[in-house]
Amino acid sequence: MSDKDGTFSITLEQQRDYQFLVKWDNPEIPDLLVDESAPLGEDAGPSPSRLLALAVANCLSASLMFALRKFKNQPEPLKATVTGHLVRNEKNRLRVGRIDVDISMGKQAIELEHLQRVLAQFEDFCVVKESVRDGIDIRVTVRDSAGEIVKQP
Repeated sequence: MSDKDGTFSITLEQQRDYQFLVKWDNPEIPDLLVDESAPLGEDAGPSPSRLLALAVANCLSASLMFALRKFKNQPEPLKATVTGHLVRNEKNRLRVGRIDVDISMGKQAIELEHLQRVLAQFEDFCVVKESVRDGIDIRVTVRDSAGEIVKQP
């Protein structure tokens, strides 16, 4: 899977009800079953909200590792815990209202060079967090079984 050209493609195939099998654009990556949380789904796999929180936490952890290693630090092992907070908007629809990410490094701060500089900038390297924070242009197209477009941006 390479994002060199700035694009990637992931396929979801409905298995039943709210369960979808995720097929990645790299055949080496195993498929992943995703599902909605109960009572809507059966909790057979992570929900989209959990995947969003996971993506933010993973990206922040990798960005911190990248920024620390730029200064020849070895902070391993990193551990992150992410907590998503679901809220209802003005239309009473569930939304991810906040994501808290707690990252623990495997070294004490005193052992890491240029730590304050790293901490001041590492979040800027996180593609996912910054994309979510700034808002993402999402364009939705819906097709019927004959391939006819029934909704487009």
